[in-house]
Amino acid sequence: MADGVSIRRFEDRDLPAVLEVLRAALGETAVLKRTEALFGWKHFHNPFGRSIILLAESEGRVAGVRAFMRWDLQTPGGDVLRCVRAVDTATHPDFGRRGIFSSLTMAALEEAEAAGVDMVFNTPNEKSGAGYLKMGWGTVGPIGVLVHPTYRLATKSVASDVLPDPAEFLKDPVAAEALDGADRRALGLRTVRSPEYRSWRFTQHPTARYFAVRADDSAALVRPNHRSGRRELVVSELIGPNPRRAAVAARKASKSDYLATWFSDGSPERKGVAMAGFVSVPRMAALQLVARPLREVPLDVFTLDSWDLATSDLELL
Repeated sequence: MADGVSIRRFEDRDLPAVLEVLRAALGETAVLKRTEALFGWKHFHNPFGRSIILLAESEGRVAGVRAFMRWDLQTPGGDVLRCVRAVDTATHPDFGRRGIFSSLTMAALEEAEAAGVDMVFNTPNEKSGAGYLKMGWGTVGPIGVLVHPTYRLATKSVASDVLPDPAEFLKDPVAAEALDGADRRALGLRTVRSPEYRSWRFTQHPTARYFAVRADDSAALVRPNHRSGRRELVVSELIGPNPRRAAVAARKASKSDYLATWFSDGSPERKGVAMAGFVSVPRMAALQLVARPLREVPLDVFTLDSWDLATSDLELL
């Protein structure tokens, strides 16, 4: 760490300065506005617990921020791993090339280990991926994309700087509601899907809106999105005993240019979307999953076969 830079824990009074750093370093979109509401939803109101957040200070200013967002994963044997996701890492452009990213991350690892965290995982971009590997992360594998075109591809590009209008994506948009009921058995490391988690994840986000497309005893939770000038309907989650039926219902309800999703190989949801006509995009890895265990865990986390994930676990929050 360069001289004149110190690291300390986040305090609530720091929030305006932290948001300024995030906007300057990462930018924002219509769906992901760097607001107090979004930051609070993610880091304060998360049902898994309050995030570990560290700041770098220099010259009386917040120069960088490092957040570890708590995220519990269940193993096939029923054990729960107390994990964190490395998110919202930013160094203000005025303080670049001073080692702030790595210093904050290593300090956050110490905090996480002291707090009893079992593992850190995340999906870094290409720019930061190499840095994580140098700090002890290991590669799990690529996360691809499964798509279903609707043969209604737009002839005119749509604006990406405004919130998506659900009426342009779904024939009869019905907002997602808190969904009860037990989750299926984990086939690998799987997010603990409690009713509290589902309510927080799909009904309380300040700007991203989720909608439910029902098919008898199953449902697809979908999110309208603009990508590269196209209307994309993201299938974030499939709930219930018949994921194929839910995926077909989402496809039939869609007014978007295409549907996009991802589920782990071997999962019922992956089989369901394949039967519903979704296909993988060759040679396209939208994300790269990496992990860093902080203590011994009961399975090999560095293979995708050990993970049981959905789009909702990985899409940018």
